[in-house]
Amino acid sequence: MKIKRAFLDTEDGQIHYRIGGEGKPLLLLHRNPSSSNEFQDLMPIFAETKRVIAMDLMGLGDSDKPPRIYSVADYAKTVIMLLDELGIKTTSILGHHTGAYVGAEVAAAYSDRVDKLILCNVDDFTEEQKAAIANRYYQVFQIKPDGSHLIERWSFRAQYVGSTELNHLCMLDEAKCYGYPPYAPLAFINYPYLERFRLIQCPTLVLSGTEDIKGLVKLGLAQAENRNFIKQVIPQAKVIDIEGGTFCMMHQQTQKISKVVLEFLDVL
Repeated sequence: MKIKRAFLDTEDGQIHYRIGGEGKPLLLLHRNPSSSNEFQDLMPIFAETKRVIAMDLMGLGDSDKPPRIYSVADYAKTVIMLLDELGIKTTSILGHHTGAYVGAEVAAAYSDRVDKLILCNVDDFTEEQKAAIANRYYQVFQIKPDGSHLIERWSFRAQYVGSTELNHLCMLDEAKCYGYPPYAPLAFINYPYLERFRLIQCPTLVLSGTEDIKGLVKLGLAQAENRNFIKQVIPQAKVIDIEGGTFCMMHQQTQKISKVVLEFLDVL
């Protein structure tokens, strides 16, 4: 199934997106600092039965850098802009990490536009952990004169990715963020997700990568038990652990993720 690429013009710049297939719509929202490339293996599978769309969040991938620091609400508005441009009245949404919080905000703020919601690797963070995340990305996105930042990030990711080709793909996306503010982390740390998640009424599936949370704990950026917060704020959510799932699980666990997602979406 051929996946095409296109751009949406907005007052803040162009939004890059990928689209393919026919059927009920499914919108994919990527993690930071990735892009719609994160779903390059999943999109052809979904496109066999769905009209699948994956957008690059502003400031990431091939979308333009916004003229200001966006909020999660701003990102949610761009989702609605794209849906309107494509003539899509309602869609299901799958979001990963940052994309999950954006997808959740769409479901909370525009409940009439979302059929079903899939949230992947969402956590509850302390204020200190949020600040640490923002500070970390401020450092990561700094360009060093000797280019050592590239080697540092390659080596760091290699311990989780396990594939030279995948590491290279991730580096290409991340490099587009260097020299700019960490737009997505700054949006996330100011997002009242506990309050907003409680407004979600649509059927919700939560996917949790078992290795993803271990990586965050190792970095001191999260606590494993806090991932259970989702059961309190979205009590109707169905939670499934993806064994061995890392922050790259959209690439690494394609068959497993596509199976559970399609089963969830196709249940009446």
